[in-house]
Amino acid sequence: MNALLAYLHTFLFGYYPYICMVVFLAGSLARFDRDQYTWKSDSSQMLRAGTLRWGSNLFHIGILFLFFGHFVGLLTPHWMYEPFISPAGKQMLAIVAGGVAGFICFAGLTLLIYRRMFDPRIRLTSHRTDLAILLILWVQLSLGLITLPLSLSHSDGGVMLVLADWAQRVMTFRAGGADALIPLAWPYKVHIVLGMTIFLLFPFSRLVHVWSGFASVAYLFRPYQIVRSRRLNLPAGHNQPRARI
Repeated sequence: MNALLAYLHTFLFGYYPYICMVVFLAGSLARFDRDQYTWKSDSSQMLRAGTLRWGSNLFHIGILFLFFGHFVGLLTPHWMYEPFISPAGKQMLAIVAGGVAGFICFAGLTLLIYRRMFDPRIRLTSHRTDLAILLILWVQLSLGLITLPLSLSHSDGGVMLVLADWAQRVMTFRAGGADALIPLAWPYKVHIVLGMTIFLLFPFSRLVHVWSGFASVAYLFRPYQIVRSRRLNLPAGHNQPRARI
């Protein structure tokens, strides 16, 4: 049994990340190439906008902060921030900032799930995958919030360094990171595995519209468009309303 658990641990934290990354990138490219008409978020704003406005704004603010926080926190080498902040200070910053963003995201996501499950009009127009991916994100957020008290119990930053080392080893194709995760508590491990699974499901769900959100940043740097009127030799003010006499 111990050998089976050891093999499962090695697979989940040594090989599974690469399976998820390949499916995430290749699947997104394939869907964009073959099914561009499905590349959307399927907004239900026309059916009911009130709850959506609050839920969507809270969710997107929180999830963007959490995504970039995890990205920078896990993939930034220790030597780059060591002169400015200690591992313990960085972990406390992550707990406070991540906790606030997590609760904001959790509140928004809960509103979105409630709206999609209990509003008859929206429920009838929703796909099963829409609700499924929202519930998976809800569980993932719950696990992340559960890890906050655990992180407070060991405030030296050691666990954070272990997680960052594992993530950096995965991204740089270096072995040995999975063994360091063995002593961690189960919420950390399940949180990591479910997070990788979300990337695995990404190309097959409405989450693909995230790519378009990041791509829209290019609009900030595109050149201005010059619009020329096709009406030539017309006097100035010809399109203004005439005064009534």
